[in-house]
Amino acid sequence: MTFSIHGLPVARGIAIGRAVLAAASRMEVVHYFIEAGDVEAELARARSARDAVIHELQRLQADMPADAPQELAALLDVHILLLQDEALVGGVRHWVTERLYNAEWALTTQLEVLSRQFDEMEDDYLRERKADLEQVVERILRHLRGAHVDGPARLAAAAGGGSATPLVLVAYDLSPADMLQFKQSVFAGFVTGVGGKTSHTAIVARSMDIPAVVGARGVSQLVRQDDWVIIDGDAGVVIVDPSPIVMDEYRFRQRQGLLERERLARLRHTPSVTLDGQPVELLANIEQPQDAAAALRAGAVGVGLFRTEFLFMDRGGRLPDEEAQYLAYREAVQGMQGLPVTIRTVDVGADKPLDKSHRDSSLNPALGLRAIRWSLADPAMFRTQLRAILRAAAHGKVRLLFPMLAHLSEIRQTLAQVQLARAELDARGAVYGPVQLGAMIEVPAAALMVRQFLAHFDFLSIGTNDLIQYALAIDRADEAVAPLYDPLHPAVLGLVADVIAAGARAGKPVSVCGEMAGDVAMTRLLLGLGLRSFSMHPAQVLAVKQEVLRVDARQLAGWAAQVLEADEPAALLNAPQAQQHQF
Repeated sequence: MTFSIHGLPVARGIAIGRAVLAAASRMEVVHYFIEAGDVEAELARARSARDAVIHELQRLQADMPADAPQELAALLDVHILLLQDEALVGGVRHWVTERLYNAEWALTTQLEVLSRQFDEMEDDYLRERKADLEQVVERILRHLRGAHVDGPARLAAAAGGGSATPLVLVAYDLSPADMLQFKQSVFAGFVTGVGGKTSHTAIVARSMDIPAVVGARGVSQLVRQDDWVIIDGDAGVVIVDPSPIVMDEYRFRQRQGLLERERLARLRHTPSVTLDGQPVELLANIEQPQDAAAALRAGAVGVGLFRTEFLFMDRGGRLPDEEAQYLAYREAVQGMQGLPVTIRTVDVGADKPLDKSHRDSSLNPALGLRAIRWSLADPAMFRTQLRAILRAAAHGKVRLLFPMLAHLSEIRQTLAQVQLARAELDARGAVYGPVQLGAMIEVPAAALMVRQFLAHFDFLSIGTNDLIQYALAIDRADEAVAPLYDPLHPAVLGLVADVIAAGARAGKPVSVCGEMAGDVAMTRLLLGLGLRSFSMHPAQVLAVKQEVLRVDARQLAGWAAQVLEADEPAALLNAPQAQQHQF
């Protein structure tokens, strides 16, 4: 009987194959008390299992194929750091020593403690790091039970992976280590029961361009071994036991998708210019210096957002020093081969602690000490990062971007810190380069006082994810109100349009670097509003470029004005007026 399961689309394309079921993420754990005299032996058992997992991941890194995405090595590093994190290790030691729990019980108890901390985080990316912790704990539990960790390759072999039958992997969750083996296996796509668009699984899937759906709740219970499964990575739908008619339809769509991707690939070197001759800058968002290669492959003309916080996290609270940051920023700048790189200063604090063992006690961390507020609260740390970025600017074009500014006093303090950083470099005779200075517009107050921002900065970047959240008072982490998170809300569109227009009047560039920039359904509207600089995940660049090449931006302006005035903008988004100037 055919049925569908809905999840989140994270990697484009259609995959069709027989289901191979991976084991559930949570293993059954036996709980019992140990004798006081057995504490050291139990701790040794836990350490042995933990060390075995570390060695296992290190072997995977050593055997990594040359063409493996750089993200995989970085994600394996994250899992190794988690295995060594005192928040996990110390917690297990506490439960064994103080409560006399057996190692498995201590491990799962500490996992629950840390999971609650992750659940309280407002930031989507950090909240989803809980999945990484669950994955490493699962691997330790398997070693404690003497079980081998079944990777996708082993699962494929068990399911008849040597045959010509296409296979898709169905799992509660997949770790980065599994994903590495996944690349070397026969699977055509995968679906998981948990995860989000910013989960590690989703990030790696996009980098590998594998059809994938995550967050398909209950999929590992509803799908049976060897069921025929269709994974629609464009719509976020999983179709189980499809009828012959549905199968034929999706096979046709699969062939069409392959042809479309081949056609898009030919646009890589095509200038991004509208039909009426207006150039549009398509930039890439990156998290690690190694991501520069993917940006170039996608045809991006620069990096519009380098999220530097990923250099600071999962380090046990030990901040990277100036030299380590300089080397990372230099790698990204040199990797872009002369194209501009926009480096955003660290966006952590409050709900995004560097040290998980220290939690913010404020009632609403999203409105607390985060982003630029956190940096200004620690000027020495802030100037360390600024010096590293300024030094990296000697190797190429760098734009320096500051997050979550909302007050003129914050602007003045930030600019003063930049001047002090330059003075410190001058005092020691260090070489550094020029940078353009920009501000994120992600707080409604910043959008409303955009003229003052433009008086102090060379460029602006609209962070639509936070702007939507703050403008609508919607906590994206709260599933009860998540459907109200609406990028087409008239108030949100009004703020975005006002910032774009103000930048144009001042003759200063404005870009959008949130999810709206990479959503092809929003491309025509943003162009009609006057946006000429988009920054997105590298995998989205060519699809957005295709939309740019199809439209007459001047003729879209009138339609975009109508959308702004509409009570229900979504109803006009796909109106014929918006499509008549396409090829």
